[in-house]
Amino acid sequence: MRLTVHGVLPARPIRMRSWLTQQVTLERSAMQLSNYLFFTNNCAAALAFYTRCGLGRVVEVLLYGENGMPAGSNGMHGHIMHASFKGPGVSFYASDNHDAEPMRGSAHHLLMDNRAQTEQLFRQLAEGGTITTPLGMQPWGDYYGKLTDQFGVQWMLDCPVS
Repeated sequence: MRLTVHGVLPARPIRMRSWLTQQVTLERSAMQLSNYLFFTNNCAAALAFYTRCGLGRVVEVLLYGENGMPAGSNGMHGHIMHASFKGPGVSFYASDNHDAEPMRGSAHHLLMDNRAQTEQLFRQLAEGGTITTPLGMQPWGDYYGKLTDQFGVQWMLDCPVS
């Protein structure tokens, strides 16, 4: 089997075993992708909501204009300059920014292993938000749903059925 990938791996055809070896090597590197959510002024409310949903908790927070941090602009004093949020299998950062744009083109994808927990979390995250794909069995065989929460963040919950 031959595989050609443009833009990610060399443009020349490579054998699948070689590609898998490269993937294992990448997994062992010190690199880790984390999302950074930008809100205009409701980051604290969003993080409190995600904590109530059981996704994890805030483990670090810096506020504009406090403890030597810059004051920010346009009345940002006291808002979140940087926060780190962590939970089992969840890690992201967030902050308030006066020039933040609505979140589009990206979603948090949560791979779940328990259908009941998937249903519960989906209901919680959908509170005050918009369901774009109702949670249910999908043509590819997974129990899946997609929503945009009340803060404009998109979530995809996926529970493969064995």
